[in-house]
Amino acid sequence: MNKKTYEDGKEKPSLTDIFSQFKMSSDFIQYEEDTNQVKCWISYIRTLVDVQTLQQTILPVLKSDKWKTLEELKRGIPIENIIITIDTDVIREKLLDGFILISLSRYGLPSALIKATINKARDVSLPEVEFSVVGPKEAFVESIESNINLIRKRIISDKLRIVELKVGDLSSTKLAVLYIEGICDEQNVQTVIQRIEDIQFDQISDSSFISQIIADKTTSPFPQLLDTERPDRVSSILAEGKIGIIVDGSPHVLIGPTTLVEFFSAFDDYFYNWIAASFIRLIRLFAVSFSLLITPIYVAVLTYHYELIPSDLLGTLVSSRRGVPLPPILEAIFLELVIELLREAGARLPTKVGQTIGIVGGIVLGTASVEAGLTSNILLIFVALAALASFTTPIYAMGNTIRMLRFPYILFAQWLGLLGVVLCFCFMLAHLLMLTSLGRPFLEPIYPPRTIDMKDAFIRLPFSFMSKRPQQLRTKKTTRFSSIKSKKNKDIDE
Repeated sequence: MNKKTYEDGKEKPSLTDIFSQFKMSSDFIQYEEDTNQVKCWISYIRTLVDVQTLQQTILPVLKSDKWKTLEELKRGIPIENIIITIDTDVIREKLLDGFILISLSRYGLPSALIKATINKARDVSLPEVEFSVVGPKEAFVESIESNINLIRKRIISDKLRIVELKVGDLSSTKLAVLYIEGICDEQNVQTVIQRIEDIQFDQISDSSFISQIIADKTTSPFPQLLDTERPDRVSSILAEGKIGIIVDGSPHVLIGPTTLVEFFSAFDDYFYNWIAASFIRLIRLFAVSFSLLITPIYVAVLTYHYELIPSDLLGTLVSSRRGVPLPPILEAIFLELVIELLREAGARLPTKVGQTIGIVGGIVLGTASVEAGLTSNILLIFVALAALASFTTPIYAMGNTIRMLRFPYILFAQWLGLLGVVLCFCFMLAHLLMLTSLGRPFLEPIYPPRTIDMKDAFIRLPFSFMSKRPQQLRTKKTTRFSSIKSKKNKDIDE
């Protein structure tokens, strides 16, 4: 028999070649099964296959006298996903996916592939990163099928489209692109699929790999795709016209295109009254600004701008720095590094030990540094408040960015004072103006200014004001509901 070839002229591997590779691993099983009428060969990878499915469902049919051909075997086995093929590439792929191969001879074709994948995954649990007091308490898990199920339960529509892909030359990681047809812009969908198909990387372990590889600007410190562990958030954003990316083995789902303001919006903002939600969101934005700027402003004022300090406060500052041998820049960097060390140590240690290290270490080191005269107590308060304020960022990746940006601001403050802080802000703003997410402006609705999208940016207006989908998404269906009809119905009820 002539070997089949690919389009580029290379020969496809034979079944013998495939089995010789698999036999180098001790978990590959191949043996001959002597049934009542037909002898057949069974091949599978033991660590990927549910042995109970083989013993309780497949073997009883094999040992019966109800089949002589693979087609008859396919009709007799009560398993839905059975493939009969002569394509050796399909055979190799399915064996690695947990299928059992049955052939009438050791290296004979065609062969039957029967799905018997073992599913080991943790149960759906509470969100750990995006926990909320009110609202659903479900979080994504590492199984792509379970994650799609969590979204399917919330979007019961035949318009929900799922495009399955595989990435990674070694890992062959399963990946699903989700969007709602008739709402989502096809250009955004094609952009995502094309970038994923162009990935040249051998091993993909988590959705964060995808986020970094397909980002518009990989050298930017800002995340350009939003990651979440909440199914309710993903289903709501899909309804807006965005795209979700689920990676098998990752409990976080990527969402795009996204904007900067979305990283400071928690999904439980929509579970509160719009006034309370807007107040909490403004507090969160103020906390992020405070966390980013308070230490640089302290360095700038004490280095260059003593005249800006009120006279009543000047005496307190002078007394707090009496005996401190370090200049403000070294004092600030020392405390910031101590906070980062405590935070990183607390994150890497076991939960109970990590909490103890964070609390005890912060108190001991803070008190000792002040008593030793290395830092002032006022700066210690500012740094502690800045660290506390940084925890209000709902998305962990953006919180890391804010923590990192404090150090350039401190260096610019030491260089040019408050002018340096402003200059550093201008650099950051220019970078954000050039940044895009899947080709869409990252700073929208601030720039380009879009009044309609401001309804859910810095404050959250009532749902009756959210009849239009975001303009930047260029959705096919821009209207979510008729605000006029909604108002009329409300007036009739009243």
